Amino acid sequence: MLNETVRERRTIRKYERRDVPEELLEGLLETAMRASTMENLQLYSVVVTRDEEMKRRLAGAHFNQPMVTEAPVVLTFCADMNRFDRWCRERGAQTGCDNLLSFVNGTIDALLLAQTFATLAEEQGLGLCYIGTTVYNPEQIIEILGLPRLVFPIATLTVGYPAEHPQQQDRLPLRGVIHHERYADYGRAEIDDIYKEKEALPESLHFMEINGKETLAQIYADIRYRREDIEAISEKLMEVMRAQGFVK
Repeated sequence: MLNETVRERRTIRKYERRDVPEELLEGLLETAMRASTMENLQLYSVVVTRDEEMKRRLAGAHFNQPMVTEAPVVLTFCADMNRFDRWCRERGAQTGCDNLLSFVNGTIDALLLAQTFATLAEEQGLGLCYIGTTVYNPEQIIEILGLPRLVFPIATLTVGYPAEHPQQQDRLPLRGVIHHERYADYGRAEIDDIYKEKEALPESLHFMEINGKETLAQIYADIRYRREDIEAISEKLMEVMRAQGFVK
């Protein structure tokens, strides 16, 4: 049977005023560590934040999104080559962790752990919100959490018991993302077919109306993810990656 928890999942931004038991949280994280990992090295670390002042400081790095301070627990999943590098050096071995490939490997490991944790947590009745701004202001998060060289924040999850049951977000049809044997590039007809349902949603039409745009795509390209903004964030991301030792 397909996992109904995953099929019915939805992002939770409002939480009940009760804590997540430490035993439950640690059990979920320990189980999540059975997720696949590069060479069985577990190139990740997780910073658990419960302290109200620390959450307030983290919220500033996440554009003050309210769920960061309102959730009982905030988890920051990090790509971590520091621990492996330190282990090797303590054992008389020299590593090559200060490069882009190591960053990518650590990022994949961290995301596999985060998603596995999320699935397990939701099965236990917890709600989560993935905070996509983690790599927008990594230098602030690094300073707040005291992350050393070769450690980089990749993903943040707010965790708690749901105080809402929001509508599920739409998803593209399966035919829009699955390719058989080889990648089949998209023509105009395929794009029209894949995005027609998203474009026809009442909320999409509303966004277009209030923003004075002719298409939903223009809202994403002209307002939400403007080229100049993305390029500036990308440049800053490279600077922080360099400072953390992943790019020379």
